[in-house]
Amino acid sequence: MKRICVLKGGSSSEREISLQSGAAVAKELITMGYQVYEADPADYRSIEDLLAYLRQIDAQLVFIGLHGGEGENGKIQAALELAGIPFTGSGFAACSLSMDKYLSKLLVTAEGIPTPASIMLRENLICDYNTCEDLIGFLGNLSLPLVVKPNDGGSSVGISLVKTIEELKDAVNLAFKESNGVLIEEFIPGRELTATVLGGKALPIVEIKPREGWYDYQNKYTSGNTEYIAPAVLDPAVAQLIQLYATRIWRAFGLKGYARMDFRYDGSQAWFLETNTLPGMTSLSLTPMAAKADGIGFAELLEQIIQLSI
Repeated sequence: MKRICVLKGGSSSEREISLQSGAAVAKELITMGYQVYEADPADYRSIEDLLAYLRQIDAQLVFIGLHGGEGENGKIQAALELAGIPFTGSGFAACSLSMDKYLSKLLVTAEGIPTPASIMLRENLICDYNTCEDLIGFLGNLSLPLVVKPNDGGSSVGISLVKTIEELKDAVNLAFKESNGVLIEEFIPGRELTATVLGGKALPIVEIKPREGWYDYQNKYTSGNTEYIAPAVLDPAVAQLIQLYATRIWRAFGLKGYARMDFRYDGSQAWFLETNTLPGMTSLSLTPMAAKADGIGFAELLEQIIQLSI
């Protein structure tokens, strides 16, 4: 297999990060001897036109470097499956499930894996609440601080850390600008950890330590703003438990190729947050860091993903 088309960009709010991931993947694949084409779905009027281009170049594999939106919600995967074109990552069903954070939490809970308490909003039910007392009553058993985020977004776009009840309505309004659903979730204090699973095997855990504030979009994608520790310094039993959680989620969701699961660890318990079926591949991305901690360089990581995909 030599002809690979890297999909990058797209029309989601994560477009810029996708362009960086796709460019990094394409550059490395070229050095590895592959014949590489690059395509941005946003340049095509429809998925049918994109598929026509892939047939025209006789792509033997599509390396999906998209993040969020139609690149990660299963639509591209479904089209490629129907067209009989091999692609990297998970299939449409696993992508669709993983993209919906609320449904993911329900499945993870059924697996016996802890996840923070939350409220799911399919519409802005609190827009007419005018007093702090009303908002506190709406939250019920949820206590501050809270994380408010789009139910099907990524890269920390539209996410707010709500520390006071007065901040809640603005945070919900912001999240609704990015999604038709919003998840209000209890914030778990402690350490931010992530576990990549490659071909069913959990790689070393990476710890994320913002130098200031929390792991928002700016800290995530600004060089020097965040310290990454790979592998994370953890009690071996804790590390093994988180890796076990990650592989159980992998199987429960029907994931393939590679994926990343995010957790918080409060010192006694690890809490599942969400699954990313197309982890980033930039110089600041977590999956390449985890692979490197396991002795797997970037080129070898891409080669393993390709082999797993075919």
